[in-house]
Amino acid sequence: MSGPLISACVTFSKFVNITASFAVVGTLLAMAFLLLDSDGKLSTSGEKLRSLLQVSAIFWVIGNIGTIFFTLANILGQSFTAALDPTVMRSFLTQVTLGQYFLFQTLISVIVVLSSKSIMRINSTIALLMLTIIGIVAPIFQSHSASSGSHSLAIGSLVVHVIGLSFWVGGIFALIFIDSEDRVIAVPRFSVLALWSAIAVVASGSANAWARLDFKSAWQTTYALVVIAKIVLTIALLAMGYLHRKNLSKKSAINWVSLGRLIMVEAFVMVSALILGAWLSSNRAPVRNSEESFNAALTVAGIETPKPPTFSRILLSYEPDALMIGLLVVAVALYIKGVIVLTKRGDKWPVGRTISFALGISVIDFATSGGLGLYAHFAFSYHMIAHMFLGMIAPIGIVLGAPITLALRTLPQGRTSTERGVRGSLISALHSRVGRFYTNPLIALALFDGSLFALYFTSLFGGMMQSHAGHFFMNIHFILAGTLFFYVVVGVDPNPRKVPHLVRMVILFAAMSIHAFFSVALMSSTTLIDQGYFASLNTPWLGDLLADQNKGGAIGWAMGEIPILLALVATFIQWMRDDSREATRIDKNTTRMAAMGQPDELAQYNQYLSELAKKDKDVR
Repeated sequence: MSGPLISACVTFSKFVNITASFAVVGTLLAMAFLLLDSDGKLSTSGEKLRSLLQVSAIFWVIGNIGTIFFTLANILGQSFTAALDPTVMRSFLTQVTLGQYFLFQTLISVIVVLSSKSIMRINSTIALLMLTIIGIVAPIFQSHSASSGSHSLAIGSLVVHVIGLSFWVGGIFALIFIDSEDRVIAVPRFSVLALWSAIAVVASGSANAWARLDFKSAWQTTYALVVIAKIVLTIALLAMGYLHRKNLSKKSAINWVSLGRLIMVEAFVMVSALILGAWLSSNRAPVRNSEESFNAALTVAGIETPKPPTFSRILLSYEPDALMIGLLVVAVALYIKGVIVLTKRGDKWPVGRTISFALGISVIDFATSGGLGLYAHFAFSYHMIAHMFLGMIAPIGIVLGAPITLALRTLPQGRTSTERGVRGSLISALHSRVGRFYTNPLIALALFDGSLFALYFTSLFGGMMQSHAGHFFMNIHFILAGTLFFYVVVGVDPNPRKVPHLVRMVILFAAMSIHAFFSVALMSSTTLIDQGYFASLNTPWLGDLLADQNKGGAIGWAMGEIPILLALVATFIQWMRDDSREATRIDKNTTRMAAMGQPDELAQYNQYLSELAKKDKDVR
């Protein structure tokens, strides 16, 4: 009976783990976004939730410890006492990847416990919320989805699914525990968030089920029946969410008693769905009988080896990275929402900026999920092309799309005179010490070009290529570093630092030189830098790996020069336009002062300099 008992304990511990972590997310979400703040600080209502946050975090720690213990016992296939061996436990937590992720999650839960009583500001709450989300999704990268056929789709969709659920479930949990007068303020904002979370949960859940159960016989298993039951519960939750919005949209007084009962029923259904989710996460999805043959690429990269690259295959192939797609969809939805808000208000938004932003997003999708992203997994030369697309071409499009300006013009103000609101928080972040630090041109240059040497000339590159999480965060780094750099040198959005145009051009020339040096070093390298990653794929159409690596260096040099040259031209044009505007302003001021019969300040200053020069001449 030890086998079924251990399996039941694994499911229960994961249920506690998931439920408690969602409660932490919901509490932090309510403190940071749903409740009112007091000029960037937690309000009295927010401070009341700190005890709830601490209790939830403690249960999260307990759930993590139980998950580690019972998962190890399940892996060993022995009694509980076998998992208590300190040597075995230490080896699991330090040498096994799954154990390392569990340990990482446990450490984050401990940090939340220690921080729960001391947080006072909204920014700290948001930072703790982001850290909690990272802790929740970390083990997913080594879950059963990691062994699914469509690796990127399975893992990415599950990450999106869990984040959406944490907002949805956690938000409802928080609504139950906040005061009724605060609930009146929080529910309308949560209703909007819940709608988007529900859409993300349904879409990502469907994609994940498709990735795991992509053959007919799989739907005849117990695993599939549990998936179907979870789908039914999700549909019920969607119906309840519809009733929420319908109740809130009434012009008459809202029946908060009925709404409270609905929230309680919704919470019960969610708990049932979480139990099913915990069971699914504890059991492996069915696999095809024909998949017994070994596939090196599928094992290492999670993707089957594609056919030899051709122009049409690179252009038309698609291997969805669900996590990156989820981020891009959110970015596009927010941008479109902003444009719609401006249009309804009667303001105009330049079409060119919208097109520029759309092109930047499209380039990211092509370089991560499109054909270029697919072949980037299998050859260093294609990886370098994808790197250039993500780090240089896409950021220019995004920066010229002016998303910060759009956000500042459309984000809602505070709900009261003392609340900073989302827009106020963005302004505060832009002008904070952190914002000023990262917008320093030298810091932007170091992240943009300096990180190339840290990544490619250490063991970091090979290690990151061998894991989905590493590869994803490497792509995110390329995008963010490139966006920050071009935001500083050619950005049209408000910048906390006023960087002179001459300094921008010097920075661009420095970036060009550093990038050329990096590319030459890569071209002349006589050793492989991938730690054996590309060799382990056994790609039949890829020849000499070192020659392909040197080709990647040449590609990086050639492709890296063009965007920087374009940025130089754009900076020079911006310089000329600013000088022209300044000259026009001075001329208008001179004309205005003359019309008023007053001397112009510039003319007075020139006369003053002339008199000083005359006195100096007389003295000599």
